[in-house]
Amino acid sequence: MNTVLRVRVALSLDENDVSGGAKVVGNIYPVGGAGAARRNVLFPCGASARPAAYAVEPGRYLVTATLPSGVVLTKDAEAHEGTDTCVTLRTARSPYASHSWQYLMGNIESYGDYHDGEAIPVPRSQGSRSGVWEWDSVVEPGHAAWVGDPKPSSWQFATMLDAAEKPSRRPVVFEIAHSAPHSVPSLGLGDAAARLYRFGPDGPVDERGEPTIEGATGPRQFLVVSLAGSEYVVTLPAPWETAQIEVLVNERQSPTGSAVSVTVRDSRVGPALGYMVRGAFDAAATLVHDAEAMLYDELTNPLAAMAGAYVLIGSELTDRPHRWDPWLSRLRHDFPWMSDGSLLWAMRHLRRAHTETERQAARDALVEAFDRGVPVFTLGLSRLIHGLSEFPDDPECAARLDQARRLSWRVDTREPFVVVSLHGRSR
Repeated sequence: MNTVLRVRVALSLDENDVSGGAKVVGNIYPVGGAGAARRNVLFPCGASARPAAYAVEPGRYLVTATLPSGVVLTKDAEAHEGTDTCVTLRTARSPYASHSWQYLMGNIESYGDYHDGEAIPVPRSQGSRSGVWEWDSVVEPGHAAWVGDPKPSSWQFATMLDAAEKPSRRPVVFEIAHSAPHSVPSLGLGDAAARLYRFGPDGPVDERGEPTIEGATGPRQFLVVSLAGSEYVVTLPAPWETAQIEVLVNERQSPTGSAVSVTVRDSRVGPALGYMVRGAFDAAATLVHDAEAMLYDELTNPLAAMAGAYVLIGSELTDRPHRWDPWLSRLRHDFPWMSDGSLLWAMRHLRRAHTETERQAARDALVEAFDRGVPVFTLGLSRLIHGLSEFPDDPECAARLDQARRLSWRVDTREPFVVVSLHGRSR
């Protein structure tokens, strides 16, 4: 007869596109018995998610789960011979049901801290009172600006640095948009101090996931918001197949998360991004390996494939060949609008280079990555700086390294996708 532990994490992810729940990484340890440990296994997370079943030997166990936020949940369980034992790991409450995905990622504090705490600072600047500037007739107070078809030069390093470092009397949205930007209201969820914006493949959506704006879309999309006296240029990882992209603008700016946070409500890759930005590559790799076929068989979602490749390279400590090496070439050559593909190829080949010719090929891919523009993924920016630093005597690399470093000072490294703060711009 089988002895089974059935494990799930109870957190309300009651949203249409993640109704099946997310997956988080955990462990099952025997306590004083002869059973074998199960490490880096996947537990479903969600209000209606079906528990994962694990066959074990009878005895006592310690079940743990680490959330993308870094929170660790634990529970003791007694597995009796021939029976199924249900184990439910419970998190603290999210401040709002609509914000549970943000809470899972660690971008907002728990219900008690959010509603009962008195020590969390609220910005005092003029910009923070409305959340955005009044951008003429284009952006209304309390709204943000969606740029669905930015100028091809808008994600170049020189353009971003000009926007960040040179005084301008008009908002950056007018500098990067090819056609008129669109004013986007936040969703009527939660409260005004933690506003949510959601985006589908073709732009902003409402609470039901229905599109709210019809506009042209280019290979990259941005959201521009103003908060506490700064403009933020937010990279939207769109389109991400059917999954929604969610942006949280957090006026409270608590120590828990960033002022502006971007998540992808993808039940598998979304949590992997949360682990990745916190340096938990082993946990992220567990999710990516589980989703490899989905990510790479057809390459219908290049952004998710790029995310998986960052995790695979970040968790691989050797230079031995892998079955995913050919995928890096495809990501580099098939998606030239995104520098991350060239960068991933360069970093992998720089690590494996044994001859000067191989090092030169990696160097050329790094230059190519820079020239294609600012990466979509924040990790890509740090990897680009690291790679270019390997060629200190190369004038072309040195010049690019200087620009990449200057931009990195304005990028929030806690975020998976590049968010550039343009603080101190003139009005």
